[in-house]
Amino acid sequence: MGFVVLADGMGGHSGGDLASRVVVTEVFSALKRFGSDIERMENRITQILERALVAANAAVARCAKEDPARRGMGATLLAPVVFGQRLYWASVGDSPLYLFRNKRLQRLNANHSVAARLEQLVRSGRMLPETARRHPDRACVTSVLAGGKIHQVDIPAKPVALLPGDIVLAASDGIQALEAKQIGDLIGQDIGSSAAGLSQKLLQAVLDAGDPQQDNLSFSIIRIPPAAANHGVEVAPKPRARARRKVALVASAHVQSGQLVFQSLSKSSA
Repeated sequence: MGFVVLADGMGGHSGGDLASRVVVTEVFSALKRFGSDIERMENRITQILERALVAANAAVARCAKEDPARRGMGATLLAPVVFGQRLYWASVGDSPLYLFRNKRLQRLNANHSVAARLEQLVRSGRMLPETARRHPDRACVTSVLAGGKIHQVDIPAKPVALLPGDIVLAASDGIQALEAKQIGDLIGQDIGSSAAGLSQKLLQAVLDAGDPQQDNLSFSIIRIPPAAANHGVEVAPKPRARARRKVALVASAHVQSGQLVFQSLSKSSA
């Protein structure tokens, strides 16, 4: 069993830092609370994630109310949870959750952003691809934990079945400085390396891309080993790239020698 909690903050450096830390702490604590009874945790995982999400949103609201300067602060959320070879998740916002299998990378979670809506317009023939690519609001999120109504939530009722050798990549939107095909190619070229090794390779590729719109990079890789049912999952905490405007925080946990091992919060910020 293993899980990752990632929050990408917004609302200025100070507000974004606080919002992302609050969201990660609330969701991480909710998952940790059930860590001693993994079977019970899986049986209730969707409810646990739903309640954690609501609690995190309420905590952001309280923080914003305490200081008018924090008005507008918020954070996206991405929290994948793996039990053996079953993947659940909760997500709000645009942070992608990818699955790499059989040399193919696919996004699993919903993309709560203007970009996703523009792509729907392109597919329906109501907008030209070039117009969508150049839209000034393309990067705006359409759902976020900011203390108010949460407009879109992605918490699947049933898990995605994982296979031995699968790789799950949980990332902030900064990873999209690379095209999905580039990410898949990079993973496929070095499929036998450790999760930590793959993380460093992806980090360097994003840095080399030099995308002027890339404002943060946080991610964790979860590798499902051949004996997943017996040995849990390998979780590589996210590497960090220098962020310029936004703050992203990650915390993770995994099974080691039969025990759930928790790793402290880490952050990438300006």
